[in-house]
Amino acid sequence: MDQFLKEAQKFGDLTGAFTMMDVIIVLVLGFVLTTVLGFIYRYTHKGVSYSQNYVQTMVIMGCTIALIMLIVGSNIARAFALVGALSIVRFRNAMKETRDIGFIFMAMAIGMAVGTRFYMLATFATAMMSSFAVIMHRFNMFALETRELVLRVQMPVDRDFEEALNDPFSKNLAQYKIISIETVRSGVLQELIFSIVLKKNVNPKDLLESIRKKNDNHKVSIVLGQQEIDL
Repeated sequence: MDQFLKEAQKFGDLTGAFTMMDVIIVLVLGFVLTTVLGFIYRYTHKGVSYSQNYVQTMVIMGCTIALIMLIVGSNIARAFALVGALSIVRFRNAMKETRDIGFIFMAMAIGMAVGTRFYMLATFATAMMSSFAVIMHRFNMFALETRELVLRVQMPVDRDFEEALNDPFSKNLAQYKIISIETVRSGVLQELIFSIVLKKNVNPKDLLESIRKKNDNHKVSIVLGQQEIDL
């Protein structure tokens, strides 16, 4: 019986390693700081791929990381156990934008700082990183003006596209080069993809209209720069 009691004592509650006030501060501060980060993400986001679920996940992840760091503390055994447990987790959802990965790492860093009770560091880092994100957004830093566009043209297979498009291209384009040719609609039409640069003061609509007169009014479209899309 005495041996059993000695073994039972080994399973004592380790909550005394930190107080409930520590838990409350870590979770609340982690939530507040990652929420600020979430609002910064929403403010600086561009495009149509905004996801509310992503922002909420970012906040939850920051709080979870903070709690994990509080549990691990300075215990090496717990740290190795955590690495082993997380190594089996697999994420299959691809990020829609590369900047989303940056915000995920920012949320993790904030959670780690809060969980290890570097409260001032976490607060200061959140303010600074948020400021950096806002500055890059407001001043549109690293933007590159793109003149190169992608033109898609569909026309009959038996049509000589070089001869048919020579006149519209010479009048409206400063330069162009063909990227690919493929058949569509069961081989009835051919789709041509060009990399083009418009002449100054040329309206893209004028180019489209001139091409439609040469391809029997089949589909013609101008899309974003070649480096922005997946051909």
